[in-house]
Amino acid sequence: MKVLPFKIPKSDNNALIFQEDLEPSFYDQLHQHPEIQISYIVSGSGKLLVGDTISRFNTGDILVFGGNLPHVFRSDAQAEQLSHMLTVFFNREGFGTSFFETEELKDFNSFFKKAASGFRVLDINDRLLKEFLFLKNNAHLKRFMSFMRLLYHLNNAKKELLSNFTKNSNYTDTEGQRMSTVFDYCLTHFRERISLSEISEIAVMSPTAFCRFFKERTNKTFNQFLLELRIEHACQMLRTAGDQEAIATIAYSCGFNSVSNFNRYFKKQKGISPRAYKKSVA
Repeated sequence: MKVLPFKIPKSDNNALIFQEDLEPSFYDQLHQHPEIQISYIVSGSGKLLVGDTISRFNTGDILVFGGNLPHVFRSDAQAEQLSHMLTVFFNREGFGTSFFETEELKDFNSFFKKAASGFRVLDINDRLLKEFLFLKNNAHLKRFMSFMRLLYHLNNAKKELLSNFTKNSNYTDTEGQRMSTVFDYCLTHFRERISLSEISEIAVMSPTAFCRFFKERTNKTFNQFLLELRIEHACQMLRTAGDQEAIATIAYSCGFNSVSNFNRYFKKQKGISPRAYKKSVA
């Protein structure tokens, strides 16, 4: 298992690093890097963990992660096509410490502030996609000009924050390895009963120390995190379920031990019942 931090391979002379991933699945270990990451999901879907929050990534998404914001992609196992992502990495100080502090560029402060928590673009248009292709096919000055246009469009686009918690997100190597182990175990075994003693043992900590450690770094209890993971998987199943698939089947397959608990926690998390959610996405 890779240990945080994750190093982006680059030349010392490049302020912009472009990367294309075309694999059966994306890099699926929790990681962070000082570079800001802007990614376009050409194809692929799965679970997305950013900071303290579980959601999903899908084909067509444009996602932005601030520097040292922990994140992990867990591609859907049943996916039939390759996962394909175009990404540009950069440091805010990579163009000079005061480059983005000039009067002409201060409007980008909103972009950097939201990037700290990570965000998804809600109003994707052809201009954004065009810039990603331009970044891929050009270098040096042309790539830089395209990058600035991309920043401009992203700064003005409607956004959805991907997490709410950035405090202590810059993990040490030891903390990163521990959180990566915990998250990886949860993403693999969330359908099963995971006790506090079991996950504490995975983290090589006492239950009391683990509870404090997890809460300080995610701003939520382990049980809250596990519930959110199960609810998010239930949403995926509800979106793809056939008309005859029972809510109870989905509840049990996501790790809930009763339908009533599933309904209660789902409504608390999403604001509507599982049945109403299924109708809304049909």
